[in-house]
Amino acid sequence: MTEHPDYALVHRGYEAFTAGDLDTLAALMTADVIHHVPGSSKLSGHHKGREAVMDYYRSLMEETGGTLAVELRSVFVDGRGHAMSVHTIRADRGDRGIEMGGGLFFTIVGGKITDIDECVADIEESDAFWS
Repeated sequence: MTEHPDYALVHRGYEAFTAGDLDTLAALMTADVIHHVPGSSKLSGHHKGREAVMDYYRSLMEETGGTLAVELRSVFVDGRGHAMSVHTIRADRGDRGIEMGGGLFFTIVGGKITDIDECVADIEESDAFWS
Protein backbone atom coordinates (compact mmCIF):
# COMPACT_ATOMS: atom_id res chain seq x y z
CA MET A 1 0.00 0.00 0.00
CA THR A 2 1.49 3.35 -0.99
CA GLU A 3 1.37 6.48 1.14
CA HIS A 4 -0.96 9.21 0.04
CA PRO A 5 1.11 12.29 -0.99
CA ASP A 6 -0.61 14.47 1.64
CA TYR A 7 0.21 11.91 4.33
CA ALA A 8 3.85 11.86 3.22
CA LEU A 9 3.97 15.68 3.13
CA VAL A 10 2.77 15.99 6.73
CA HIS A 11 5.25 13.31 7.86
CA ARG A 12 8.10 15.17 6.13
CA GLY A 13 7.00 18.35 7.89
CA TYR A 14 7.09 16.74 11.31
CA GLU A 15 10.47 15.17 10.57
CA ALA A 16 11.89 18.53 9.49
CA PHE A 17 10.44 20.33 12.53
CA THR A 18 11.80 17.70 14.90
CA ALA A 19 15.25 17.96 13.29
CA GLY A 20 15.15 21.77 13.43
CA ASP A 21 15.41 21.86 9.63
CA LEU A 22 13.40 24.99 8.94
CA ASP A 23 14.67 25.25 5.35
CA THR A 24 13.08 21.90 4.47
CA LEU A 25 9.97 22.76 6.46
CA ALA A 26 9.60 26.11 4.67
CA ALA A 27 9.93 24.39 1.29
CA LEU A 28 6.82 22.31 2.10
CA MET A 29 4.70 25.47 2.43
CA THR A 30 3.38 28.10 0.04
CA ALA A 31 4.73 31.65 0.35
CA ASP A 32 1.35 32.81 1.69
CA VAL A 33 0.82 29.98 4.22
CA ILE A 34 -1.04 30.89 7.41
CA HIS A 35 -0.61 29.10 10.76
CA HIS A 36 -3.51 29.80 13.16
CA VAL A 37 -2.53 29.40 16.84
CA PRO A 38 -5.31 29.24 19.46
CA GLY A 39 -5.46 31.00 22.78
CA SER A 40 -4.38 34.39 24.09
CA SER A 41 -0.66 33.97 24.78
CA LYS A 42 1.97 36.13 23.11
CA LEU A 43 2.45 33.39 20.47
CA SER A 44 -1.27 33.05 19.68
CA GLY A 45 -2.81 34.49 16.55
CA HIS A 46 -2.52 34.23 12.80
CA HIS A 47 1.02 33.91 11.51
CA LYS A 48 0.71 34.96 7.87
CA GLY A 49 3.35 34.15 5.27
CA ARG A 50 6.18 31.62 5.20
CA GLU A 51 8.65 33.86 7.05
CA ALA A 52 6.15 34.70 9.80
CA VAL A 53 5.41 30.98 10.25
CA MET A 54 9.14 30.16 10.43
CA ASP A 55 9.57 33.01 12.96
CA TYR A 56 6.79 31.44 15.04
CA TYR A 57 8.58 28.08 15.00
CA ARG A 58 11.87 29.77 15.95
CA SER A 59 10.05 31.45 18.84
CA LEU A 60 8.78 28.09 20.08
CA MET A 61 12.34 26.78 20.25
CA GLU A 62 13.75 29.98 21.77
CA GLU A 63 11.03 30.25 24.42
CA THR A 64 11.68 26.65 25.52
CA GLY A 65 15.46 26.79 25.32
CA GLY A 66 15.34 24.06 22.69
CA THR A 67 13.44 21.63 24.95
CA LEU A 68 10.31 21.50 22.79
CA ALA A 69 9.73 17.96 21.52
CA VAL A 70 6.82 16.88 19.33
CA GLU A 71 5.85 13.22 19.06
CA LEU A 72 3.67 12.50 16.05
CA ARG A 73 0.93 10.00 16.89
CA SER A 74 -1.21 9.81 13.75
CA VAL A 75 -1.92 11.43 10.41
CA PHE A 76 -5.26 11.23 8.61
CA VAL A 77 -6.01 12.43 5.07
CA ASP A 78 -9.20 12.88 3.10
CA GLY A 79 -7.69 12.70 -0.39
CA ARG A 80 -9.14 16.14 -1.17
CA GLY A 81 -6.37 18.39 0.13
CA HIS A 82 -6.87 18.07 3.87
CA ALA A 83 -4.85 16.27 6.53
CA MET A 84 -5.08 16.04 10.31
CA SER A 85 -2.24 15.18 12.61
CA VAL A 86 -2.37 14.19 16.26
CA HIS A 87 0.70 14.69 18.42
CA THR A 88 2.01 15.15 21.95
CA ILE A 89 4.22 18.09 22.85
CA ARG A 90 6.66 18.23 25.73
CA ALA A 91 8.63 21.30 26.75
CA ASP A 92 10.11 23.23 29.64
CA ARG A 93 10.04 26.98 30.03
CA GLY A 94 11.51 28.57 33.12
CA ASP A 95 10.06 26.71 36.09
CA ARG A 96 7.14 25.34 34.05
CA GLY A 97 6.79 22.15 32.09
CA ILE A 98 4.10 20.98 29.74
CA GLU A 99 3.02 17.69 28.24
CA MET A 100 -0.10 18.00 26.16
CA GLY A 101 -1.95 16.43 23.28
CA GLY A 102 -2.74 18.49 20.26
CA GLY A 103 -3.20 18.42 16.56
CA LEU A 104 -2.93 20.31 13.33
CA PHE A 105 -5.44 20.56 10.50
CA PHE A 106 -3.72 21.18 7.17
CA THR A 107 -5.02 22.49 3.88
CA ILE A 108 -2.84 21.33 1.00
CA VAL A 109 -2.90 22.69 -2.55
CA GLY A 110 -0.56 21.59 -5.32
CA GLY A 111 1.50 19.47 -2.95
CA LYS A 112 2.21 22.39 -0.58
CA ILE A 113 0.76 23.37 2.80
CA THR A 114 -1.34 26.52 2.51
CA ASP A 115 -3.07 26.67 5.89
CA ILE A 116 -2.50 25.16 9.34
CA ASP A 117 -5.07 25.28 12.13
CA GLU A 118 -3.58 24.30 15.47
CA CYS A 119 -5.64 22.71 18.25
CA VAL A 120 -4.59 21.94 21.83
CA ALA A 121 -6.11 19.72 24.51
CA ASP A 122 -6.28 22.53 27.10
CA ILE A 123 -6.19 26.14 25.88
CA GLU A 124 -5.93 27.59 29.41
CA GLU A 125 -2.94 25.38 30.28
CA SER A 126 -1.33 26.18 26.95
CA ASP A 127 -1.86 29.92 27.51
CA ALA A 128 -0.39 29.70 31.01
CA PHE A 129 2.70 27.89 29.72
CA TRP A 130 3.37 30.30 26.83
CA SER A 131 2.48 33.53 28.73
